[in-house]
Amino acid sequence: MTSAANPVLPPGENLVIEGIPPIPMRVVELADRYTQYRTASLQSWHPTQREMLISTRFGDTSQTHRVSEPLGARYQLTFFDEGVSGVSYQPTAGDYFLFSKDIGGSEANQTFRYDVATGAVTLLTDGTSRNGGGVWSTAGDRIVYTSTRRNGADGDLYVMNPREPESDRLLAEVSGGGWFPTDWSPDDRQIVVIEYISINQANLWLFDAETGDRTPLTQQTGEVPVAYLDGILSPDGQRLYTVSDRDSEFLHLGYIDLETQELTHLTDDIPWDVEAVDLSPDGLQLAVIINENGASVLYVMDAETGAKQTFDTIPAGRLRGLEWRSNGEELGFTLYSAQSTADVYSLDVATGALERWTQSETAGLNLDSFVEPELIAWESFDGREITGFLYRPPADKFPGPRPVAMYIHGGPEGQFRPTYLGRLNYYINELGIAMVFPNVRGSTGYGKTFTKLDNGYLREDSVKDIGTLLDWIEAAPGLDGDRILVSGASYGGYMSLAVATNYPDRIRASINVVGISNFVTFLENTEDYRRDLRRVEYGDERDPEMRQFLTDISPLTNADNIQQPMLIVHGANDPRVPLSEAEQLFDILADKEVPVWYLVATDEGHGFAKKQNIDYQFYTNIMFMQQFLLDEPVKG
Repeated sequence: MTSAANPVLPPGENLVIEGIPPIPMRVVELADRYTQYRTASLQSWHPTQREMLISTRFGDTSQTHRVSEPLGARYQLTFFDEGVSGVSYQPTAGDYFLFSKDIGGSEANQTFRYDVATGAVTLLTDGTSRNGGGVWSTAGDRIVYTSTRRNGADGDLYVMNPREPESDRLLAEVSGGGWFPTDWSPDDRQIVVIEYISINQANLWLFDAETGDRTPLTQQTGEVPVAYLDGILSPDGQRLYTVSDRDSEFLHLGYIDLETQELTHLTDDIPWDVEAVDLSPDGLQLAVIINENGASVLYVMDAETGAKQTFDTIPAGRLRGLEWRSNGEELGFTLYSAQSTADVYSLDVATGALERWTQSETAGLNLDSFVEPELIAWESFDGREITGFLYRPPADKFPGPRPVAMYIHGGPEGQFRPTYLGRLNYYINELGIAMVFPNVRGSTGYGKTFTKLDNGYLREDSVKDIGTLLDWIEAAPGLDGDRILVSGASYGGYMSLAVATNYPDRIRASINVVGISNFVTFLENTEDYRRDLRRVEYGDERDPEMRQFLTDISPLTNADNIQQPMLIVHGANDPRVPLSEAEQLFDILADKEVPVWYLVATDEGHGFAKKQNIDYQFYTNIMFMQQFLLDEPVKG
């Protein structure tokens, strides 16, 4: 009951809540500063002026802003209830830009045109299907994009002049949801398209931009599949730059000679994955980001000789959103680290001079006091080394062995990398909880063999990796092996459930966010465009033997093993892991004596994106951790 002496935070009408006690306002007041930080990310350089579009949040969602000089004012251009993404200027005049948004996290993204002179916004797509891509032609008069409008499952290719939406036309029908255009030929007669089958297998195609006829650029030969995960044509149209793991454990940058079809590697001397690449407008330089054991390292390469240059002016951290400015002299990107929220920078590649374009607010928190993670490693059940990152609370403030919250990444083809933890810093700095982020088998970044070690019938080997991590925590100095909470989102949500069912006596509680509770029902109910892509990873539920295996290992089948409290969080509009995965689990647990807290947002999809909802989930997490991990329940 709310009273003047004990006020509580009223939940929004969009939230469905079961079992969660009212959140006292004093919880909100103590944690509020950790919710008020902002981030900024590069969206698009202007083609003729030294200014850019960035994404940042001043309300409930991230919107597009214009910044006209380094550390200049952020001038907001879009104002929607839903977040805006996929922003790109028209590449020759910049008199308009395109952007995407969905409704309520449905991921049925629509493409819009924003006219700079008037601020008018025009819907370009059909308003109902899922649309993606939006790759500009060389002349800047057309885009090629994908849409599921034909049948809801296949990502067909469409071409449109955004100035004339009525010019929209179907270019080619394809099968499956894994088709992604990447570039146009210099004469705009052909389009490069990736056919993505799995993280370990993808092909490159050339589509005729008028007829839609297709020609394969790569062939899958031999027993080991090959992934080609980018495709950029040189200005003379003779080379196709691609990122590939052909003949290698790692993803290397290389180029295919379109006359001889030979592939030449350019980064095979670096035993790490290439994570991003962009070719300068004149075709003379390649900007490449390498994932070196979780950190991003930027190289600028001579496209002809392969000579590499690095820059000691760039602070250590993670880089994304790499984009050359049209003059070919300056690179823009987003940079963030454990002690720095995401902000936008530009680099003069000739001088190495780094300029900061945004300085996001951090609510007055001293980010220098935030802890840097430790790289940890342990031996798993089969002798394989598994690694992860550990964030320890400050020892002077929190002496003695610390309780542990384990966060398992999604994907499963993901990788936790040292980054700014945002709200999670509250658990470390204010609650004294150590945080562990494991990269179990199946994670990317450690070679393609490691990535495939959890596929199909090997699924539970990744769960065993967590079992041995629990052993490591018990033996580690400064950690309390008797107080462990496990959490994860999406596939990480499945992993948290698998730990709760396989190791129930070794954890205090678990948090499952948009997680898979039953692989069979998940595969049957996920959106059509995703189903075949997920079957490659998890197995085909239509095969009787595989169906039985997936049923046997599913947390729902083993829900009777769950002994410890659980928090379930989901978005009602989730197209990836449908809400039914949470509902069927909650229905079973609600009949048990195990405490279960249940939080659903009716205006969210695969994870919460709106600040108000994220904050409510955060305050719920705090109360859940205090009650079930720290044994310090919050009193109203």
